[in-house]
Amino acid sequence: MIAAPAIIRSGTNILFVTLDSLRYDVAATALDQGMTPRLAKALPGRAWERRQTPGTFTLPAHMAFFSGFLPKLPRPVQPPRLWECRPPAFKKVPPETFQFDAGNILDGLAYEGYRTVCIRGVTYFSRETPLGTVLPDLFDEDYWRPEFCSPEADSTRHQVDEALTVADNYAGRRPLFLFVNVSATHVPHGHYLGSSEDSAASQAAALSYADAHLGRLLDGLAQHGDWLVIMCADHGDAYGDDGYHGRGIAHPVVFNVPFAVWVHA
Repeated sequence: MIAAPAIIRSGTNILFVTLDSLRYDVAATALDQGMTPRLAKALPGRAWERRQTPGTFTLPAHMAFFSGFLPKLPRPVQPPRLWECRPPAFKKVPPETFQFDAGNILDGLAYEGYRTVCIRGVTYFSRETPLGTVLPDLFDEDYWRPEFCSPEADSTRHQVDEALTVADNYAGRRPLFLFVNVSATHVPHGHYLGSSEDSAASQAAALSYADAHLGRLLDGLAQHGDWLVIMCADHGDAYGDDGYHGRGIAHPVVFNVPFAVWVHA
């Protein structure tokens, strides 16, 4: 079990990665088939947890995450939450949960001395529209270029290069909350199979591409000490499952997401 209060109050750096739109079944199959060797090496027990997202598309899922509501296990009894906004007086917060007296984890961590940085990905983070400013505005700093977005076939490499530069700049200066929204697994990703059509297979190929760069990110960050790592999808995507397509719908392939948390050294 991760004791988040002790980790955060010690000033341990935090990496939070969302693999945008990644279905649990795609992530688990890619792992089983050896398509993601770097993630297999890093994940606790060399496996993803199957969890259920609080939001069925990017905006509500991330707003929930940053408010303390990470994906939950598909069972009645839940482990203590990693972090939580200060609740009403009648509610008790387990000692394993980091409680912040703010409306979101970014402000809560700022009170603890963290610098919060967002390496943006999909268009909900792009600042190209008024709605695209909502999520990045929560952070102290945010970075985005068109090559960070999913139409770029080498997006994860560019995002990881930026993330490592940020980590190098803050090394030894102050604790860092580094958030990366990996866009490669978001449509369009058919190009990873040389196709104009998106599918579960092309999402797996996108994840396989991103795997090497995520491994490079973890290796580079380890040079700056221990990191609390949270890695998950924000939601899944339907590719004709039961006739459904896309996200923002109540279908198991959209609700079920991969999740992992560990201390990386």
